[in-house]
Amino acid sequence: MASDVTVTGAVQDAQRTQAQSTKLAEDFDQFLILLTTQLQNQDPLDPMDSAEFTSQLVQFSQVEQAINQNQKLDDLVSLQLGSVSSVALGYVGLDVNYLSSDMDFSGEEPVKISYALGQDASETKINIFNEGGDLVFSTNGPNTAGSHEFIWDGENLGGGISEPGTYSISIDSLDSEGQGIDTSTVVSGHVRGIESQNGIVFLLIGERAVPLGQVINATTPEEDPPEEDAPPAEGEIIPPPPVEGGTA
Repeated sequence: MASDVTVTGAVQDAQRTQAQSTKLAEDFDQFLILLTTQLQNQDPLDPMDSAEFTSQLVQFSQVEQAINQNQKLDDLVSLQLGSVSSVALGYVGLDVNYLSSDMDFSGEEPVKISYALGQDASETKINIFNEGGDLVFSTNGPNTAGSHEFIWDGENLGGGISEPGTYSISIDSLDSEGQGIDTSTVVSGHVRGIESQNGIVFLLIGERAVPLGQVINATTPEEDPPEEDAPPAEGEIIPPPPVEGGTA
């Protein structure tokens, strides 16, 4: 579950609690001065009723307890925000799948797209649009209910490869009566860093900032196997390896 706590909100709450604590201390000092003055100038034959200032002391104590509770909550919020940033840093360098209809295409790495149909469809179209809203790719998709996967390698309608950038995907499915079917999409991307916007931590995937709460899972990128040495050409003489300690 995504948290509604932000760095900005936490700082504002902490400042508000500190201001309340300072104001309470000032008010309590004024109260003690007034109380001392009243006690010094009371009529010995008709002394003050202690019930009133005792009640005021109790009220000050209750307010102080409430402010102390707020300070402890502020400390917990700060710890939570530090934990969120630590978790986000753990995603850097990983490949993630996240809930979104927008995706980043690097120009080289294919993008894995997963989507789910709530029911069987009579027709399903997978459409991909660029940032300007222009259709760059379209193909038919499976019509059966359930989860499906599609790999987009950047191919565009002209047969070439699309430019690097942010693209959006639309799964348009119709039932037997021509009514639209609700779908959800999950796309993949590589996390290159984290960023805080208005106090909320985001993962940086390409040029996109993805909220941490939208991430479903993460995996370590697959490394390309090492290139094997080409076999020697016919007739080529391979020199023997040097002998340690010997002379050429």
